Formats: sequence, C-alpha cells, structure tokens
Amino acid sequence: MKFTVADLLDQLTPDSTVPVAQLEKALGLSGEPEQQHLRIGLDGLVRLGLLEESEAGLQRRQDDTLIEARLRCSSKGFCFALRDDGGEDIYIRDHQLNHAWNGDRVLVRITREGGRRRSPEGGVQCILERATSSLLAQVEEQNDRLLAVPLDDRLLTSLELPSADAVHLDPSQSSVVEVMVDRYPVGQFAPQGHVERQLPIHGGVEADLDLLLTKHGLRERPAAPRATLRTPAPKDRIDLTAQTTLLLEAWSNEAPGLPALALEPREDGAGWRLWVHAPCVAERLALGSSLDLWLREQAEAFCVGPSWLPLLTPALAKASAFQPGRSESALSVALDLSPDGALEHYRFSRSIIRPTARVDLAALTALAERKPKARTVPAGLKALKDHIPLIEQLIGVAELLRQRRLAGGSIDLALPMPAIPGLGDLLTPGPDGASQGWMVDLPLQHPVALLREAVLLAHRALGGHLAALNLPALYAINPAAEASELNEVAKAALALEIPLELSAEGNASAAELAAAFAATDRSRVLQQQLRDTLEPVQISEVPGPNAVAGEEVAVAPWCCPGLHYADLWNQQLLTSLLVDGKDRPTVRHKVTVDLASDACRSATIDWSLLTPSQLTPYQEAIAHGLAQRLQGRARFLQEVQSDALAMAQARQAEPLVGQVMPGVISGVQSYGFFVEVPPSQVEGLVHVSSLKDDWYEYRARQNRLVGRKNRRTYMLGDAVEVEIQKVDALRHQIDLVVLLPEGDDLTDSSEMTSSSGPDALGASSFDSPGFAASADGTSQFGADEDESSSDDDLSQD
Repeated sequence: MKFTVADLLDQLTPDSTVPVAQLEKALGLSGEPEQQHLRIGLDGLVRLGLLEESEAGLQRRQDDTLIEARLRCSSKGFCFALRDDGGEDIYIRDHQLNHAWNGDRVLVRITREGGRRRSPEGGVQCILERATSSLLAQVEEQNDRLLAVPLDDRLLTSLELPSADAVHLDPSQSSVVEVMVDRYPVGQFAPQGHVERQLPIHGGVEADLDLLLTKHGLRERPAAPRATLRTPAPKDRIDLTAQTTLLLEAWSNEAPGLPALALEPREDGAGWRLWVHAPCVAERLALGSSLDLWLREQAEAFCVGPSWLPLLTPALAKASAFQPGRSESALSVALDLSPDGALEHYRFSRSIIRPTARVDLAALTALAERKPKARTVPAGLKALKDHIPLIEQLIGVAELLRQRRLAGGSIDLALPMPAIPGLGDLLTPGPDGASQGWMVDLPLQHPVALLREAVLLAHRALGGHLAALNLPALYAINPAAEASELNEVAKAALALEIPLELSAEGNASAAELAAAFAATDRSRVLQQQLRDTLEPVQISEVPGPNAVAGEEVAVAPWCCPGLHYADLWNQQLLTSLLVDGKDRPTVRHKVTVDLASDACRSATIDWSLLTPSQLTPYQEAIAHGLAQRLQGRARFLQEVQSDALAMAQARQAEPLVGQVMPGVISGVQSYGFFVEVPPSQVEGLVHVSSLKDDWYEYRARQNRLVGRKNRRTYMLGDAVEVEIQKVDALRHQIDLVVLLPEGDDLTDSSEMTSSSGPDALGASSFDSPGFAASADGTSQFGADEDESSSDDDLSQD
C-alpha cells in the first residue's frame, strides 16, 4: 500500500469532517486497487472505534485513553510502549501485542495503572506504522518448514520462506540474508517473506556498511522528486559581504553545510555582537511542495561512519553551501552580548555574506600550541595570519557563553567517541547541541566547541522569539533529570567513597555530580551512570525548558537545515515572518513593530502577524503530528549511529579473542558485570556463572558483587583483567571471563553454583520469567515485579 494507518489518521481530526474523495487526493491514491485498500482500512478503523463516518465524510474520534507510542522489545520477550508524549513507559504482555513488532508505532490503551514499583500495563489496539519491511536473518529448516530467523532477536518471530529459498541454507553461518516481508502476521497466519539477497558476515568495511544500511532499511532510499529551486529574493536583504566571516570546519567535505560566524565590538562599546549566518535553504523551496514533503519524510541527515546519507538533495545542498570568497544568501541573527556573555538583544535578518576563510581543527590546535610572545606564525596558521586576533576573541566569547550555559544547568561529560578508524565524522559531535541530553566536553580550541556555543544561543533567541509571538514553531525541549534518579547515582558514588556535597534535603544536581565525578579516579564510569539519568532532547510543538542549552523557556533549532528538517521548518517560519509578517494592524497605523528583533516581545500585538492562508499549512502540519514524526525519526537516527559504533567496536575486538586485556568494570548487575576494554571502549559481559571461586551476592545499592566466603568484590570502576572469549559483531555481544589475581586458590567448583542460593542471582535467574537483561548493563523486571525500562535500557538487547 502507498499509505499507512498513521498517514491516514494524520489527515483526520476530531474537529472537522473530510470527504473520502478529499482523503484519496491527500494520500495520492488515484487507482481503483489503492482506493479499495483505503476502503478496507477505513472500515477496519471505524469498527475499532477510531473513526466516525457520516454522509459528509470521516472524522477522527476523540479518545484520550488511546496513547501513541513506539514499541520496544527485549530479546527476552519483554515489551514496552515508549510514549510519544514523553510519559511513563507502558509494559505490554505478549498476549497484548496483537502482532505488533519491535519498533512499530502503535496505539495503546492502558489496562492497569502503575504503582510505586510497577509500570502501567496496556495492550496494543492498532498498529499505526510498521517499522520493519525487510530484515537480516539466517535461513533454518525446522520441522519441515523453511524459516528466516531474524538476526535482531528483539523481533520475536520467524518468517516462513518459500521452498526455493533453501539454496540459502548456510551450515557454516558465514553469511546472512536480507529478507523482504511479504505478509505480516494476521490472525492465526504466520508472517511470510522471501530472500532478496545474501550478504557476507566478514566482508570488510564496505560489507559492514551494507549490513548496517540493510538492517535499518536505508540501503535504498526513496528518490527525491524533481523540483526547480527558487532563487532567494534580493529585496530587503542586508549586505554583509564586507564583514569578516569565518567558516568553522568540523567535519569532512561531504558533510552537510554548517553556519558561519562573525564577531565585532558593539557600537556602544559594551560587549560584543556575535553574528550567526545559517545556510539559506528555506527560501529555495515552497512550504508543502513535493520536495518539502520529501524532506519532511527523510527528516535527518545520517552519518553512518565512513559516509553520509544526506538530507538535502545534491542540487539544494550545492546551492545553499557557503564557500570562502563567494557571495551567498544567508539567514542571519545579530546577538548583542554584554561583557560577561549575557544575551541582551538580538535581531534576525535575511542577508548576503561572503565568507572570508575556513578554520579547521589543525589551525586551532596550532594556535593553542603557539607561544604567547612568538613572533613567527606556525605553518598551520599562515593562511589565517590576518584573522588570528579575531579567532582569539571568538574563543574568549565562546568561553563566556560556555560558563553561562553550565551555570544554567547544562552538562558537559568527558565521554567522547572512541578513536576507531572508519568511524569518520561520527567521531565529532554535532555543532547544534546534543540530542542525548548532554554535551561532549571539548577544548575551546575545537571548531565544534566554538560553533555550538554560538548556535545554541541563536536557537535560544529564535525559541523565545517565536514563542512570544505565538507562532507554530518546532521546539527542542529537554527537562532536567529526575531527582530520584540522580539520588540513585549519588548513592552509588557515596558507596564508592566519592566525596559529595548534598543539599539539606539530601539531593544533588546533575551539574554538581558531574563536577564531583570529573575529579575522581572513577570519573568515566560514574559519568556513564550520570549520563543514563539525563533525559534526551525531544522535538515538540509546545515550548519548554532545555537543560542542554541552559534555557528555561524555549529553544527553536534553525541554524542547521542540512542536518535536521526541524531546522528547515523553523527557517521557513522565520522567513515568512521576515517577508510577510504584518508589523502593524492596518496600513493606516503609522507606528510599526520591528518583528525581526527582541523589541517586539515587549509590544502589545493584538493582530494576526500572518494571514490565514499563510498560517494554515504550518498549523495543519503541526496538528497532524509533525513533531512526533520528526522525534521518531531523530530517535531512529540515534539507533543507527549507536549500531554503527557498536559494530565498529566489536570488529576491533574480534582479533583479540583468546587474549587477556585490562579493563574497567562499567556496570554491575545480579547476573554479572560489564567490563569496558580500551582502546575501543568495547563493553562485554562477565556472567556470574563464570565466577567459579565463590558464591556472589548482588548488592544493588553499592553497585557490587560480593563473594560470600572470600569476600572478593567486583564493583563499579574496578580495574580487572579479562579474557575475550567470544565476539558476535552483528549482535554486538562480547563474552568475557575475568582472571583472578595470581596466587588465588579456586574453591572447588563442584561446591559452587552461581545459579542458586537465597542471595545470589545467576544464570538460571537471568533466564527466568519476568527478567530481562540488556547489553548496556541494566536489568528490568516485568510490570508485576519492578519498574519499566527506558528506551536505552533495551536498546542493545
């Protein structure tokens, strides 16, 4: 079918009736078979009570008991619905899945409210959108049936294959196959598929990239529609071509275009004026055009390690990219800063700039290593000799902005990507903030460190501006971490005898914990524990706080339209305001309001800034769940990039099988402990069943396993030596065995059983009903036994 249930429901609201013919047109259904499929879908949704049909057409029923969510399953069969509205995860028992698979968008109805230590439970009422149309699998023969067993063990089913696919049976399991889903499970009928092609497991970097893209359905992306790009209108554009403008180069040449920066003293001499010039993408295409809708579906630019899957079409990227010495249209903001870095005023504009020079990491490193009174200019700086004072001033301003951001509650953690060859631009964090709720701690002599402080401030300015004018923008929200979760991290640190200063109520903020952990010898593992408590950034149509940016009101991204469609959307809205916004009620009024600056926020605006025809496309897209769709796509991007990193780390570990390596305990659970092995920081599991020297009790509050007889402990941050026993690169599973210190006598293994005993949880409890364990070091119980898991808890099962 050309449409999903989600596409269909997005066209309908409880407030208005839509004729079937209009619905067919909106979904692009022109043929009779497609219209018949629509009719079948409509009948089913009416029977489910999701739609109401009358002679005038269809409308969606208002039902607040139905919750939109995305399904996340573990390899042990435990499933949770992750709510689009950010509410508590809902536990879904297997008989309540109704054939939904991991990753599917679903409508869930809560059947049992949660308690203090119990998740709410629910059942899937409708599958809105399937996440899996193809999968990686291995072909097996079971009971005279040919089956495709998914490589991703979170897909809790096998697919029936035609007998002709028996040629892909691989006893050596040296290859996998790509299977296309021909039929999803219906009633008592199992899912069916067919083998599309065979892929080698050990084929090198290019083969691994093919596996990654195939696994996530990115190997063949839909072609962009043909479109003629508009030329940005020169009228009312300010000419800034004489300004010294720097392009900070963070990524490789094939990466999406990034903003340019300029810095100059304020005219009043009290501080600085920081300019952020974003590539002008919005003016080159029409809102709601076929190209715009295609970009909306793609939503993100994907960095997959050695290469990019760009968001913009090649023609659009080329037309909007900045090049030194070439005049280009831009969308700009002038940020007036006080001497201590506080934002006092801002003004947006459509502009023309001519970038002066590129500044890369090598140049900034040479500047940092240059002696203060040196008369000679290092070779890496000769091309920038005339701009060295400006770069130094920019570094100073970025430091002021960084300090203010951290004072506002933002978190910097020293958890960079491991320097693995082949990760490419994945090694460098994005310049527009962090989707994971924290920032990678970078030296100020880094292009991203300079760029992100300016970009975050520009996003704060636009967020407050659009929220004050009540325009339909997309906001990046990031609430502070829950106090209860931070307290658990603080307790773990206190158990490790890490000195902490708590408030009178016994609480500690995330910023205080980050500062305390940075000064300890267990800083990395403690920062990892803190990281897991931080809320990810979400896209929302409602403004809210953003802890990453240190902003309590609103943040609206717009400076990186080549990376995220949300930025392009806000660019389109800002351009509409600058070009078409009404600065007074009628032409008879002589007093106008400057809609481009912060001055308008203090004015009384009791008229519509845009006409209904201009506002309606924005309002309809927001009403039809644009923010939720973009948020789902952003989450999918994080999964793909995490998968790329995990595969690269596992490949680094494969040659080390059988070797003994030093490592650090990064997580402790009842079923064993996780060890991070440098330099790739790959994480593997030492299962409790492999600890033959004693009974081991799990002490959750202290994050440690303790031997009953020998009192040996394994706790968070301990240095250990491990032998790498097995590596499964495709499933990202690393099996480890810990080596005991030399001279230690092993207790008779026949007397030790790690899977029994009143206080020890071992292999049998690991596989017991109601228990799920994830590869990131977390354990979760079913809804009757413990709280629900988060998205990250089950991300690598």
